[in-house]
Amino acid sequence: MGGTLGPVLERAQLPVSEWGNPPKNPETRSIRLEFALLLAPVLFAIGGTFIWLASPLFAHPGGLAADGCHNDRKNGGRHCHRGSSAGQSKSAPSNRAVYYPNCAAARAAGAAPIYSGQPGYGKHLDRDGDGKACE
Repeated sequence: MGGTLGPVLERAQLPVSEWGNPPKNPETRSIRLEFALLLAPVLFAIGGTFIWLASPLFAHPGGLAADGCHNDRKNGGRHCHRGSSAGQSKSAPSNRAVYYPNCAAARAAGAAPIYSGQPGYGKHLDRDGDGKACE
């Protein structure tokens, strides 16, 4: 072994050559058990922390618009995650006669591009925020 680890390993209670064998000394067994019982909660805490920190990363696949909303394919309408409308699912706005869930629908209706103030305009359709949706 290396010059620095040699003396340390020679003084160890269980020589490296016997690490794979079960200890014959009951005191050594209790030290191993104590080490395992102390190490297990630490490993669980570290693992739990990583899972807790990483869980928001897997909570949503992404694709949010600037307003924090996206089209809810499962239930229809729009679904928001942040901002003033977070947690609400909104269908067609009640104050507008026309609603397009996406630019493909607006183009299919022959309405694209849609300018701010026109029926059917929505911030979710205006990606760059210049007042001209579905450019």
